[in-house]
Amino acid sequence: MLQELCYPFDGGEILQKRKKLLRQLKAQEDNGISLRIAVLGGSTTNDIISMLELFLRNRGIVPKFWQSEYAQYWQDAMFENASLKEFSPELIFIHTSSRNIQHFPSVQDTPETCRQKLEEVYSHFSQMWERLTENYGCPIIQNNFEFPLTRLLGNREAGCPQGKIDFINRLNCKFSDYASTHQNFYLHDINYLSSCYGLEKWLEPIYWHLYKYALAVPAIPDFSYNLSNIICSLMGKNKKAFALDLDNTLWGGVIGDDGQAGIEIGQETAVGQAYAELQGYLKSYQDLGVLLTVCSKNDYENAISGLEHPDGILKPDDFTLIKANWNPKSENLLDTAQELNLLPESFVFVDDNPAERAIIQAQLPDTPVIAFQSVEDCMIAIDRSGYFEVTNLSGDDVKRSQMYKANAQRQSASQQFANYTDFLKSLDMKAEIRNFDEVHIPRITQLTNKSNQFNLTTKRYTQAEIEQVASNPAYLCLYGRLTDKFGDNGIVSVVIGKKQGQTLHMELWLMSCRVLKRDMELAMLDELVSTAKQNQISEIFGYYYPTKKNAMVKELYQTFGFSLVSEDEAGNTVWKLDVSGYVPQNHVIAVIPETR
Repeated sequence: MLQELCYPFDGGEILQKRKKLLRQLKAQEDNGISLRIAVLGGSTTNDIISMLELFLRNRGIVPKFWQSEYAQYWQDAMFENASLKEFSPELIFIHTSSRNIQHFPSVQDTPETCRQKLEEVYSHFSQMWERLTENYGCPIIQNNFEFPLTRLLGNREAGCPQGKIDFINRLNCKFSDYASTHQNFYLHDINYLSSCYGLEKWLEPIYWHLYKYALAVPAIPDFSYNLSNIICSLMGKNKKAFALDLDNTLWGGVIGDDGQAGIEIGQETAVGQAYAELQGYLKSYQDLGVLLTVCSKNDYENAISGLEHPDGILKPDDFTLIKANWNPKSENLLDTAQELNLLPESFVFVDDNPAERAIIQAQLPDTPVIAFQSVEDCMIAIDRSGYFEVTNLSGDDVKRSQMYKANAQRQSASQQFANYTDFLKSLDMKAEIRNFDEVHIPRITQLTNKSNQFNLTTKRYTQAEIEQVASNPAYLCLYGRLTDKFGDNGIVSVVIGKKQGQTLHMELWLMSCRVLKRDMELAMLDELVSTAKQNQISEIFGYYYPTKKNAMVKELYQTFGFSLVSEDEAGNTVWKLDVSGYVPQNHVIAVIPETR
């Protein structure tokens, strides 16, 4: 990960160094996720695409682009386009702006005429979205609209149907309503982005008149970065946890020197209010399923005392793990990642000390670091970074923090047993293993894009692709949910196999790392073999494609009892299982039969 491309960044420097940065990214590329993106533009999109490529590659996504001719977005969407069809996009981005609104109301229009124009403009876009969905079935990202640079009616622009601002507000609301009721459709909020950037700078007219750019070229890095956050989220590249410092990060002062009464947090001072606001903001991330952890150089007792301040918002119970000691923070972060069965790159490190940030950047270069000067800057930097961009929010996401806390309870309970099998039996585990169904497809899709370690092929799926395999009788598709006496782990495993005669070829086998060493993979295997037999399958072929993250499952098929068929120079292996002599291997999880 190149720090120059991490937020906050210098957009001007990125524009100047784009070719050099691209060469660096290509040189360090390793098993990135490939993604075909069609860009349908209502204005010039060349620089947007070049910037977008940098930010995506920096997050492990290798894009290939198809680009419409200038301002041909609607024609390419609505009419047969052999080139676009052949490209077969996996994601479509529609780059339109207020410049592409053909029928703004005039001052002389009646309210009814204004309403009709609004419906005409909305229909222009909604028809296009429906046609693209019908033809390509992939996710669509659509800009909403920025405000105009001028206000003919002054402040009344926002309060009467003849005003452009009122018109854009209503149109953006209709776009939002469509997004809330249609899966695989996402809004790129340039209305908000242009406001943050500054509308006069964003819409500097010279860039339109000379180059037909709908936004100023200096704003393009911010635009493309914000867009990349949506794509990264869709491709499972979101981060999962915060690693938070304490002193002068979550409160003002040093708890070891100032004591609980001396730190600044709460409503008594302006600085205390700012820290309370930051704590409240971070606490809200728990509702998204983001884990909060502490990574602090402190005596443990002092850390707990600071978190128990009566005016603090975050309390000790809000944290999944608290590492407060005098070890290097890079070691503490690695230990936290190991204990939670996460990769270090799943964390976002937040620390007021530039030296500590530099150490993390050097020791753990794939772990994002939030740079900030003050507590007020910290909240904005976290928010703008987009590392936790929300595109889909499942029930499992909301409960994730509780799930990891329950895992800590399981870890503690395991120490009471000399025999690990006895410990597993004591968990009273129950599994529901079912064919894919409509209700769980969003979570299944999410899991296919997030799981990297226990994932034998690391194949990624869009929701539309999951829906297709689920409805195709040529595929066997199973998901597994695991519960125990400590709680519900949610959907934790997915397998997809394609039938070819009497053989089944596994295209995907993955499991969430939060249920490692619980024998859930054996329960899934037993059910897969049973289902295969019901479908007159005699042999199952498994495939392992190595990445830098999935070494843990290199020998999984061997432990399952598969025989090695072949291995190439890259370490890709093929395995085979004769199901006729298969003996069930799960002895600790009760699989609940489906009731009909």
